[in-house]
Amino acid sequence: MTTKTRNHFLYILLFLIFSTMPVWSQPFAIGHTTISFIDASRGNRSIATELYYPADSNGDDVPLTATTTQSFPVLTFGHGFVMTWDAYQNLWEALVPKGYIMAFPKTEGGLSPSHGEFGKDLAFVSSQIFNLGMLQSSPFYNRVSVMNAVMGHSMGGGAAFLAPQYNSNITTIVTLAAAETNPSAIGAANNINIPALVVAGSNDCVTPPVSNQESMYNALVSACKTFVSINGGSHCQMANSNFLCNFGEATCTPQPTITRDQQHIILEAYLGLWLDAQLKADCVAGLNFNTLINSDSRVTFQKNCTQCEPLETSAVQKKNRVTLFPNPFSSVLHISNVDKEQVTINLYDGAARLLLSSIVVGEQDYIDTTTLAAGMYWYEIKSSDGFSEKGKIIKN
Repeated sequence: MTTKTRNHFLYILLFLIFSTMPVWSQPFAIGHTTISFIDASRGNRSIATELYYPADSNGDDVPLTATTTQSFPVLTFGHGFVMTWDAYQNLWEALVPKGYIMAFPKTEGGLSPSHGEFGKDLAFVSSQIFNLGMLQSSPFYNRVSVMNAVMGHSMGGGAAFLAPQYNSNITTIVTLAAAETNPSAIGAANNINIPALVVAGSNDCVTPPVSNQESMYNALVSACKTFVSINGGSHCQMANSNFLCNFGEATCTPQPTITRDQQHIILEAYLGLWLDAQLKADCVAGLNFNTLINSDSRVTFQKNCTQCEPLETSAVQKKNRVTLFPNPFSSVLHISNVDKEQVTINLYDGAARLLLSSIVVGEQDYIDTTTLAAGMYWYEIKSSDGFSEKGKIIKN
């Protein structure tokens, strides 16, 4: 395949990917506000945070969008060493219009940052934004999803590996050119079992992948993890141009062999699909992620999982015979078994641990899930004829 043909194929593929996104993910405008969270457990530590959210018009302190009443997943993002949140405008402009709330804690910006405290800040801010969604007096009331991601770049990526130990409700972790930290992000990865996407640049001379991102990926115990290395990509090109980052990168080799814009296009494609699959139960996005990564000459990768099969908006089905509904559900998950064949329904958490199992023989049945916390779960349907199907379902 020639370069011209390959590029043409990729443009068509990306068009198909974004044309199959769910209707509710059509672009929103971007609202912005600044908020400080106080962590009483750490001596009333103040964590100033820049917050971007879906709105109907761009601007500061504008209302959340009124075009839908849906809730939005939260992405809490850690900045790089001596970098500031505004270096990541490329990310909030790509992700917030797709229906995400994005938070940027501004702590630990000096020359002697505490990686451990920054990891705690990421975990704390994530929990506090969820609490805003539960507070009737908050403009975010009933608009914050239980699904969320902790993310970060460079130092912030390493701190993101530290965060899950302080917040057990984090759904997934996504890091960009993550740097080893003190305490060790690689060591912390040994205890992380939630889905993880680790992104690197092959020409990163600041945090070389072999001693940073690859080691973190290998240490993860996640049942679903993916490592993506952008060919010719660099450390600083994960973000917008930043003087201090660029200055440091200019002193080492290898230098990037693709442009910043090219790296952003690749990065944003994978981020959008992964987050939609993991946080919105969008299995079309999951399948598109699989298709893209398996055919994309712009990256190399490792992974131990395949994203789930497509889910219908209100139900998940096996051969139109077995239906789990509604999706999302509350405390009771209903089962319709039209053929009355014997099927086993299993529910697993993100670490592939079996939580509930039910054998269904009759036409109608249900699973009581009151013992399960709100969140995303894997389901598996096994029929007596040997057929098996897996996917995701959400409990509100």
